Amino acid sequence: QFPFGRRLPCDIYWHGVSFHDNDIFSGQVNKFPGMTEMVRKITLSRAVRTMQDLFPLEYNFYPRSWILPEEFPLFVDEVRMMKDSDPSWKPTFIVKPDGGCQGDGIYLIKDPSDIRLTGSIQSRPAVVQEYICKPLLVDKLKFDIRLYVLLKSLEPLEIYIAKDGLSRFCTEPYQEPTLKNLHQVFMHLTNYSLNIHSGNFIHSDNVNTGSKRTFSSILCRLSSRGADVKKLWSDIISLVIKTIIALTPELKVYYQSDIPAGKPGPTCFQILGFDILLMKNLKPMLLEVNANPSMRIEHEQELSPGVFENVPSPVDEEVKVAVIRDTLRLVDPQKKKRKDVQDSLLRAVSAFCIMWGMKDKQHKHHSLKLSLKLKFYLKLGSCQTLEEASEAKEEAREASAGDGGERGGSRSPEAGLPSLCLKQVFPKYAKQFSYLRLVDRVAALFIRFLGVKGTTKLGPTGFRTFIRNCKLSSSNFSMASVDILYIDITRRWNSMGIDHKESGMCLQAFVEAFFCLAQKKYKSLPLHEQVSSLIEFCEYHLAALDEKRLVCGRG
Repeated sequence: QFPFGRRLPCDIYWHGVSFHDNDIFSGQVNKFPGMTEMVRKITLSRAVRTMQDLFPLEYNFYPRSWILPEEFPLFVDEVRMMKDSDPSWKPTFIVKPDGGCQGDGIYLIKDPSDIRLTGSIQSRPAVVQEYICKPLLVDKLKFDIRLYVLLKSLEPLEIYIAKDGLSRFCTEPYQEPTLKNLHQVFMHLTNYSLNIHSGNFIHSDNVNTGSKRTFSSILCRLSSRGADVKKLWSDIISLVIKTIIALTPELKVYYQSDIPAGKPGPTCFQILGFDILLMKNLKPMLLEVNANPSMRIEHEQELSPGVFENVPSPVDEEVKVAVIRDTLRLVDPQKKKRKDVQDSLLRAVSAFCIMWGMKDKQHKHHSLKLSLKLKFYLKLGSCQTLEEASEAKEEAREASAGDGGERGGSRSPEAGLPSLCLKQVFPKYAKQFSYLRLVDRVAALFIRFLGVKGTTKLGPTGFRTFIRNCKLSSSNFSMASVDILYIDITRRWNSMGIDHKESGMCLQAFVEAFFCLAQKKYKSLPLHEQVSSLIEFCEYHLAALDEKRLVCGRG
């Protein structure tokens, strides 16, 4: 640990809170710039809502949400309309402070009039969501799932999911919310930091019992009841990929601001904690994303009044040690050096195979060994993931087992380690989800016209240049109309209290303006087709402009 920073460069920097814990100019950092801001409840809700506008069916895993205080009138009106259309609808809502964590400040309400609008909501904005009243229960208790997700790279996008997670239980038997039990936090809120203070909390050395268990133990139990566990995992993977697709556009804006392209700087990776609730029908619902999930593998135990000691937690240890270990394996800076060595060995083995040949009977045995090595290195070279590489190594070990293995050979640094607990899901399943990445392409347009490196907001000149270069102005949409659109949308987003450090149009405001332009230009299409068509239109004109500039430059 280097509390006051470190002069000499490192391969990997492990920051406690955010990217900006220290000034880093090389190596790899375990935080992305902007991630803490992006997974706050309001920002996450806005990012997912943008995707819900484009793809409502694909993003139905996030509860209906309203942002307070700005959307309070809208919340009241929509709830009244829904009650009028369905008098039998008896909703419950959950209010979550924007910057809250560990269950702090969360409460349940039955009616919009119950929101505590006194002072605190003005100074502490919040998200109000429809409460999921019919969760899956185990032992009559409500629980949620903490899954660990490694975002290894933003460009190209690379995502891994841990094969096991934690199941965190409430400590009182669940009942659907009523006015009488709304305030019973140990029944309704799954937060570990709340339930650990319950007299019913059970610390267990067994991963299958207690108030904190492994997710795999829950899956085994569901499987024994005949549940389709493979489909459940598939739905969870889909939820994770779609959520990160919703977050990446703004993360790229933060990234280019802190690490401008073409300048030396670190690369980033980050472990995220996804909190997921299973409904009674096994549909996974996203509760929130944590930028700094706890990696503690012990808990406090009270020996006598006021006297505590740290006691190992086998459940935490089983899941979290594997996540940290395999994250370090995946970002290992020595891996590229080893790959270069493997490439050299491959060339050497190929040359040896040609030299030894198969004609000379005396050397058949050596040729066979070299052929096996060649086969192994060829397979290793084609591996896309460490998981596939370890499978190739295992096959090579089995193939050479009859020959006594490689005597005196150097052991792989990963020999003896368990197989990876982190499973790659992107780009592995990229083809299934690439159509969702429309806002990513809008963000690329936004970043192109930012002008000054290191900024995150678009000025009026940059917006006009975007309109002009993409040929979006016309007799029906003059440059004066462009200025009015810019001023109206920018003023409204700035009034929401979003980052007053810089003046100008933030990405969310630009996305709204882009959607507005798409709806003007392609009136009869669904929104996602309107946006897709306008993106292609802009990309076409910008490509033509770049080609023209290239030709002029050569001239």
